[in-house]
Amino acid sequence: MPVTRRNFLKLTAAAAATTAFGGLGLGCAARQKATAATPFPSDRITALKPEWSKQTTSICCYCGVGCGLIVNTALATNRAINTEGDPDHPINEGALCAKGSALWQLGENDKRPKTVLYRASYSDKFEEKPWDWAIKRIARLVKDTRDKGFETKNAKGEVVNRVNNLASVGSAALDNEECWAYQSMLRTLGLVFIEHQARICHSSTVPALAESFGRGAMTNHYNDIANSDCVLIMGSNAAETHPISFKWVTRAQERGATLIHVDPRFTRTSAKADHHFRLRSGTDIAVLGGMINYILAHDLIFKDYVVNYTNAAFIVDKKFGFNDGLFSGFDAQKRAYDKSNWAFEMDVAGVPKKDPSLKNPRCVYQLLKKHYSRYSLKNVSTISGMPQEDLAKLYKLYAATGKPDKAGTIMYAMGWTQHTVGVQNIRTMAMIQLLLGNIGVAGGGVNALRGESNVQGSTDHGLLFHILPGYLPTPMASLPTLAAYNEKNTPVSKDPKSANWWQHRPKYVASLLKSMWENTELEQAYSWMPKLDPGGSNEYSWLALFDKMSKGQFKGFFAWGMNPACSSANAHKTRKALSNLDWMVNVNIFENETGWFWQGPGMDPKSVKTEVFFLPCAVSFEKEGSITNSGRWMQWRYAGPKPYAGTKPDGEIISLLFKEIQELYKKEKGALPEPILAATWNKTDKHGEFDAHAMAKLVNGTFLKDVKIGDKVYKKGEQVPAFAQLQADGSTTSGCWVYCGSYTDKNKATLRDLKQTPEQAAIGLFPNWSWAWPVNRRILYNRASCDPTGKPWNPAKAVVTWNAADKKWIGDVPDGPWAPAEKHPFIMTTHGFGQIYGPGLNDGPFPEYYEPLEGPVAKHPFSTHRQNPTALAFEGEEKAVCDPRFPFVCSTYRVTEHWQTGLMTRWQPWLIEAEPQMFCELSPELAKMRGIANGDKVIVSSVRGSTWAVAIVTPRVKPFKVQGQTLHQVGMPWHYGWIHPKDGGDSANLLSPSVGDPNTGIPETKAFMVNVRKA
Repeated sequence: MPVTRRNFLKLTAAAAATTAFGGLGLGCAARQKATAATPFPSDRITALKPEWSKQTTSICCYCGVGCGLIVNTALATNRAINTEGDPDHPINEGALCAKGSALWQLGENDKRPKTVLYRASYSDKFEEKPWDWAIKRIARLVKDTRDKGFETKNAKGEVVNRVNNLASVGSAALDNEECWAYQSMLRTLGLVFIEHQARICHSSTVPALAESFGRGAMTNHYNDIANSDCVLIMGSNAAETHPISFKWVTRAQERGATLIHVDPRFTRTSAKADHHFRLRSGTDIAVLGGMINYILAHDLIFKDYVVNYTNAAFIVDKKFGFNDGLFSGFDAQKRAYDKSNWAFEMDVAGVPKKDPSLKNPRCVYQLLKKHYSRYSLKNVSTISGMPQEDLAKLYKLYAATGKPDKAGTIMYAMGWTQHTVGVQNIRTMAMIQLLLGNIGVAGGGVNALRGESNVQGSTDHGLLFHILPGYLPTPMASLPTLAAYNEKNTPVSKDPKSANWWQHRPKYVASLLKSMWENTELEQAYSWMPKLDPGGSNEYSWLALFDKMSKGQFKGFFAWGMNPACSSANAHKTRKALSNLDWMVNVNIFENETGWFWQGPGMDPKSVKTEVFFLPCAVSFEKEGSITNSGRWMQWRYAGPKPYAGTKPDGEIISLLFKEIQELYKKEKGALPEPILAATWNKTDKHGEFDAHAMAKLVNGTFLKDVKIGDKVYKKGEQVPAFAQLQADGSTTSGCWVYCGSYTDKNKATLRDLKQTPEQAAIGLFPNWSWAWPVNRRILYNRASCDPTGKPWNPAKAVVTWNAADKKWIGDVPDGPWAPAEKHPFIMTTHGFGQIYGPGLNDGPFPEYYEPLEGPVAKHPFSTHRQNPTALAFEGEEKAVCDPRFPFVCSTYRVTEHWQTGLMTRWQPWLIEAEPQMFCELSPELAKMRGIANGDKVIVSSVRGSTWAVAIVTPRVKPFKVQGQTLHQVGMPWHYGWIHPKDGGDSANLLSPSVGDPNTGIPETKAFMVNVRKA
């Protein structure tokens, strides 16, 4: 008989009790309370039986790997007494990192605020308030602020139905169901300034991968890394920041894979790598562009894949050109491109012209070859600081994966994303993967390591200004009707072999509108959606939001599950901006620098008018709902203990607040009350509590009337089985179309079956464990893993295989059901091909090298344009370029023991003991030059401010030789803030600049200039 967890506890009750009570929660008063309340006296501890507690499964609330947990809750107290790794979970197999291992202390922590805290304008203290009072007061402020600032039409006279004086940031810490409810509430109220964590961590990922392959998500999943022949980790320190992901890197190495780490520092990842190569922070495009040049010059492409599945053969229109760092169509005054110059040449049928021989001088392949011919080993080495021999070795090792029986994968994180060329960093590697045939295959892909447990799900559910749930574009003011919206946003392909899946966008938009306003006609519902003016990231994204806040535009602000006073670049600017608000709602678990900003360094509470509400929320294992990891696995978390003290789950807070706002509009009317009163999503609130199951069903979608599709009739009230059945006429709902199919006859996020077919087990797909969007597909673009006849390029690691006898695919869920060669495999791109040439981005169809906006060099060898000419920046904010006051490059990063701004980890005794203070890593050479010894306190300063840190003098950091000069780089974690611990230091983002990528507005916090001196 297999040893189950319950049988195990029965056999080892004494040991389990000792572990629960003796080893956990040291220093937390909650431990003693839980122990004292147990029905078993201490002298009878050997008599403990598992019946005194319950076990529930959950998912870790930290990074995006999605590790499984078992939570043990005492029945007598309804408090958690232990959390540990779930040994059955296929990703972590029971293992946890330091944060996951300490997770019990997150919930059972007597430092958690127990009730609502309220700070009146100009007050120097918080007061405890009841929930009912706070919800009523906040609802009143929301209504009054909304009514006063509601804008029916913009300056052009276009209907916009929005508010510009309310803003929100948050939250990737919410469950999927809470995310959908939150975005729905915000948009129903008319907000357009809607941002969250993804903007400042991985917003570069979505447009880069969507432009390259069609979807903006991690292409494979964590277990699949074990199938790789070569793992390239670049822009990430995965062993430290995503430790359990590294289990699968190690598994690949054990099977013979090569691990390459490219990073400015020697880190824990470097220590495990077969090869570590160093580059100066911010020079990734130079190094990767050099790899493209190497692959093309040595004819190392996977040619059959490239010709059949990428747009390398497409002919580009004659208007396209490139000269000295600029593409054709650049408007210097607007600092923007006219992208119509980058179009393809079409044949008489309206299909892009192609040259399969790849010899036409205007085909993508030849233009690519010409563009990167400048990226020689010498030029790349000169600017990156990586020796030519290391570059050649790196290129040779990775280019070897461009064969049918080989696969290489890339793992990256914020080392790539947080740059003014963040999108193009990722695009460059995506192009390499297409050239080598590494997309859609087992052990391949471009794998974004997300930094929060549900940053993938919260992005899927549209908690960003520019996307609605399911990556539908936010309506623009210039599109007054649903018909106009659909015409503008629905791509057309004349190629009969292109699936052009986005042609179905009208079905998904209609179903979303019906999810929000079920009893409203589609056109009316569309008119209620708040509309954006032109400007994109320059107007509405995170940095622009706080710039407008600093100028007094916003009266009310929600910081929901976020700590922007520490997480924002140029944090001084953010903290000052918060003092310009009339009121702010801060929802979180612990005290934090945002909710308490008015007490912070340099602040005089008596001069700060901002009315502040702190609403204490439940932790992850105190509530029920789903989250989605980086690999798109939607996993269900069950509630273990009840919410601590007077805290509430986020979903309940959202529901209570929106109901109160509805009541006010019902009684008093006001500005455009109709969408608020007609909103139907909150019908999922049953018995006075937020119902995660009902919300998950709404996100999936329902038939609103009997619908016949093909030969089958779907009855009114049935769950829609998959997004292929969604309709454009308003007869279906679906809150997020990519999740359609997740909750049908059963909640598929709860699945815990390790069963696999032999084909699936050969590569570890685990299709019966949880559910992955879309339609439970584990590896995206998987039909590209086969040749045009349906035979896998690598039969030993087949993802899908065409079974000619049964006329169906076996293995993974195929990326489209069509027979081989019937449809192109990249079904989400308009023309059906992987895009080496990407004409949709704001800074060029090919990535081009530019320096960070702050840097130690005045020029580079690729053009006379030093920096990205389209980058987001704010007038009047100084930049340090070759400034002798700030001679050192700085990059921020994470450590294993902490998470993000440290809000959830700095309060945990185990974790803060392991990493108690802000530190700065610097090389022995720099330390000697500045007279700094290991352990000294140093002052690190930039144009924007300064902070102290403890010096760690280490050979892990070395100086670079760049253009003949010696350049030094330093590194700092960004997990600290002034609130707690009192001697822990402050945020590294006090130093970083508010400049961003032109496609997304993501800040450049991985390469900026500082000075370091002994304190």
